[in-house]
Amino acid sequence: MKNYKVLSFLLLANLFWAGNYVFGKYVVAEMPPLQLTFSRWLFAIFLLFPIAHVVEKPNWKQVWKEWKILLIMSLLGIVGYNFLLYEALKYTSSMNAALVNSINPAVIVLFASLFLKERISIMNGFGLIISLFGVLLVLTKGQIQQLFLIHYNIGDLLMLAAILVWTFYSILGKKMKKIPPIASTAVSALFSVLMLLPFILTFGVHLPPSRESALGLLYIAIFPSVFSFIFWNASVREIGPSRAGIFLNLITVFTAILSVLLGNSITFTQILGGILVFLGVYFTSQKKNPAKLKQLRKGILGSK
Repeated sequence: MKNYKVLSFLLLANLFWAGNYVFGKYVVAEMPPLQLTFSRWLFAIFLLFPIAHVVEKPNWKQVWKEWKILLIMSLLGIVGYNFLLYEALKYTSSMNAALVNSINPAVIVLFASLFLKERISIMNGFGLIISLFGVLLVLTKGQIQQLFLIHYNIGDLLMLAAILVWTFYSILGKKMKKIPPIASTAVSALFSVLMLLPFILTFGVHLPPSRESALGLLYIAIFPSVFSFIFWNASVREIGPSRAGIFLNLITVFTAILSVLLGNSITFTQILGGILVFLGVYFTSQKKNPAKLKQLRKGILGSK
């Protein structure tokens, strides 16, 4: 897959996930997190399977042979992460949730280096630091000292659990190169619906009570559920979880942009932070060039 295609996939995935934060905040106020998670994926599987069959034409027998790892990925990335995110939004502010989520790229880099033996270059590490600093500027409106004044509650702890779950989901995704990304997402989504069905039957079905929440649920079922997961899984297989993980910082920036479009104000500091995030993502997306590194080493040795 070409580099610009991976870049566009990751940009779109995080743009749609930012919408999940914005619309999810409204929908979860009217629907229980369990019902919201079940409903979005029930709708999504009716899109994922036909798309996978037409676009990828997978060998479904081969796909189902990997049911064990797909079941684990479903439990982590589809059921676990989304339920924890929606549950967290019931107890904590959007700022606190986004602040905790901003450390997700660093956590992915750490765990990928431990479990996948991935190495991060100096430029990629520099991009990670710049991007993280930009996120903090956006969240604190330039008042970095607020980090030490924020009171963390159960919602923040739930967000910590959510990013750990997503980290392991991303690491497992790297090992799924044999299965097409849309097909694997479709099967994982089906598993999530089957796992949640007994709970839904026990606690009852809660339909969206308002037109706004119904439209929000429809958006969440199509864009963050279908397209974001397809784009993310395809990109992780191509460049690995460490380099893909840094793009998660864009969720905060895109959330701020969507908030402005919805009528909320944004400061110059937040704009500056957004620019830093994009710069950080650019540096992190750069591949190491062995020829240039070799030439650079020769130049350094020759100057001594």
